[in-house]
Amino acid sequence: MSDGPADAAALRDLLAGLAADPASRPLLVALDFDGTLAPLQDDPQTSRILPDGVEALTRLAAAEGVALALVSGRAMNDLHALAEVPPGTYLVGSHGAERARVTRYGLDRDVVQLTDEQADRLAALGAEAAQVARGRDGVWVETKPTAVVVHTRLAEPDVAEPAEAEAIALGERLGSGVLHGKDVVEISVLRASKGEALTALRDELGAPVVLYAGDDVTDEHAFAALGERDVTVKVGPGDTSARFRVDDPHAAVDALADLAARLHV
Repeated sequence: MSDGPADAAALRDLLAGLAADPASRPLLVALDFDGTLAPLQDDPQTSRILPDGVEALTRLAAAEGVALALVSGRAMNDLHALAEVPPGTYLVGSHGAERARVTRYGLDRDVVQLTDEQADRLAALGAEAAQVARGRDGVWVETKPTAVVVHTRLAEPDVAEPAEAEAIALGERLGSGVLHGKDVVEISVLRASKGEALTALRDELGAPVVLYAGDDVTDEHAFAALGERDVTVKVGPGDTSARFRVDDPHAAVDALADLAARLHV
């Protein structure tokens, strides 16, 4: 849209139409986690879905003809531990490199297999990323099953910027893919993106319409992979190709709760 994304009121009107339209089923509701359902925190381990969001997701998952998914940059174990989502929910972690479905008894995982060469590169990435973080206050490294992440959220700008630049250069040398998000640089040894993962899930489910909401620059890959009939929602400020914008996670959860209520009428 040339005038930018439409507002929350326009989003609610469109979602009301979707809820009343049988041709939109199965409807895939796919959502980023941090900054979308859970307010951003300096310590990522303290992130939690807003209480109203837990109820909204439970009701959405119980609605006939609706599939629920979380699509996150977090590693799968981390996402599952924090998500508070009902059984049947699809979890896509590490920007699409990991996938599982929540069951009553834990996770039904798609197993990720690295080649020996990829495993060696992942080990080398971890060692060199540790050098990037060493001696820099507020910079720390997370290792995932397929990637290494340099976090800079707790660092001052004059520390964060060179650390991110070094991490990007490291990724270009040793990684298969580099994602530069809000205060993070993720270097993967597998090529993956939220857009590719979302497209694969929609095709598997045969979903004619996808609702996707996210706040980060990495979510633009998901927005770009969707079509004119799909509903893309940017949460918070920043340039975006999404059709709609809401102010913050509270507004995103309110819209989801409204959709859930209409689906249960």
